[in-house]
Amino acid sequence: MAPSAPELALTFGGGGARGAYQVGLLRHLARRHPDLRARILTGVSAGAINAVHIGSGTVPFPQRVDQLVDLWSNLEIEDVFRVDTRSIVGHMVKWAVQLAFLGGRKGVRQMRGLVDTAPLRETLCRALGCDSPQVIDGIRQRIDSGDLKALALTATRYDTGQTLTFYEGSEAIADWERPMRRSQAARMTVDHVMASSALPFFFPAAKVDGHWFGDGGIRLHRPLAPAIHLGASHVLAISTRYGRSAAETDEQETSQYPPPAQVIGVLMNAIFLDLLDQDAMSLERLNTLIRRLPEGERQGLRPIELLVLRPSIDLGKLAGDYEPRLPRLFRFLTRRLGTRETKSSDLISLLMFQSDYLRRLIELGEHDAEERGDEIADFLRSAGS
Repeated sequence: MAPSAPELALTFGGGGARGAYQVGLLRHLARRHPDLRARILTGVSAGAINAVHIGSGTVPFPQRVDQLVDLWSNLEIEDVFRVDTRSIVGHMVKWAVQLAFLGGRKGVRQMRGLVDTAPLRETLCRALGCDSPQVIDGIRQRIDSGDLKALALTATRYDTGQTLTFYEGSEAIADWERPMRRSQAARMTVDHVMASSALPFFFPAAKVDGHWFGDGGIRLHRPLAPAIHLGASHVLAISTRYGRSAAETDEQETSQYPPPAQVIGVLMNAIFLDLLDQDAMSLERLNTLIRRLPEGERQGLRPIELLVLRPSIDLGKLAGDYEPRLPRLFRFLTRRLGTRETKSSDLISLLMFQSDYLRRLIELGEHDAEERGDEIADFLRSAGS
């Protein structure tokens, strides 16, 4: 249904550590548009962390952004997953034993990810100020006050393969269902954030309502859909994917047989970064068709104004400059996957939760937003924000 007044949504895409780039864009918005009113927030993967943090704070928007900047700026890899020798070696031994001797046997506990993400849960609880049962109370407070219409996080349910969008919002919101994707009302907890951001294979799945969930970007073919279903008329989407030129797209990343890191990077891009561009293209085409129809013949369809913001440089290549500063054992393992044999370290860029790289992404995000500041201002003006 078309909203009675313009309704702005902020949509945060995935990308692991690349989520820091989104924070830089938010810092620009907070400085130039301190009274920004975006009542719909959606996020997936690392974007889920940013959406929840912005949506749960009760302080003014600029202060919420400052808190988020402080969180990402001081983040270290140890705050996300364990990289100490005992933990990494222990996981490697358990994986080797299970693959060689115990795989498929009943009663044997399955391995749940290559790393232990218990530190991430603790980091989120501190940042969001939630206690047992880890309910994020600030979201409901903002909804009840009218400052927020809805917040939605997307995760992938492993036992059915469905894409499930959890949302917390006003009573007027109706559930939606499409092939292999649907919505579900929920009271947001840290478990929902952990589920949406659980990178497949690397991070363990998270349990929500008795089911195991992984990263919401795995088969999210329509990343803009949650914002539209929740009633947005304008969507400001923040991608972490660099828009390569035709010449850059044809450039070889490696001249040798592709190392595992290159293959994994291609897969990760296809899962987490490419789909937003495809969905944006489909939306713009549909908008063109809808605008050509008289309003009486649109059958309930409405054009959606869209602005996509993205990095001006390749964040994978940028990650290569910071790779030597990774923890020694973790760096040794990633290099065994061939991260030094490819020009763009896309895999590393997803996992490089270290403060120097994250601060650089925040600076880049703010710079890119400033470069498009007038365009962003015009878009927000049309959205009534």
